Amino acid sequence: MGKEGWKALTVGEVAGRSGVATSALRFYEEQGLIQSQRTESGHRRYQRAVLRRIAFIVFAQKVGLTLEQVRAELAKLPQDAVPARADWARLSSTWRARIDERIAELQRLRDTLSSCIGCGCLSLTECRVVNPADRAAQLGPGPQRWQRAKP
Repeated sequence: MGKEGWKALTVGEVAGRSGVATSALRFYEEQGLIQSQRTESGHRRYQRAVLRRIAFIVFAQKVGLTLEQVRAELAKLPQDAVPARADWARLSSTWRARIDERIAELQRLRDTLSSCIGCGCLSLTECRVVNPADRAAQLGPGPQRWQRAKP
């Protein structure tokens, strides 16, 4: 591993460089997404390579990957080295379709927003976003989507 990978960073330094809160860094570590070493006094120290992993996590979440999907993708990368450009290209190659689907979904939402206030009623016949053709009416009266979600 190159010299860059061995320079230990504190959790505050990693938070400052990555723009991710220290609490999120601890959460990522608990979830096995990133790793740190501990000093004799128990303080976390991170290799610089963790900055790219964190950037990947943030980007993957913005694309819409679940935490489990992010974990599966990160498992394909080297743990103790800075991933190469080819590694990132390989992982992100399947995201284009996901991003295109998300863009289309947001465009549909934008185009129908004026006829839907997002109230959750799900019984309006004109609600093209979540209840096209008033499908929820077949389930019974009221906000069926919300009622069925109750434990």
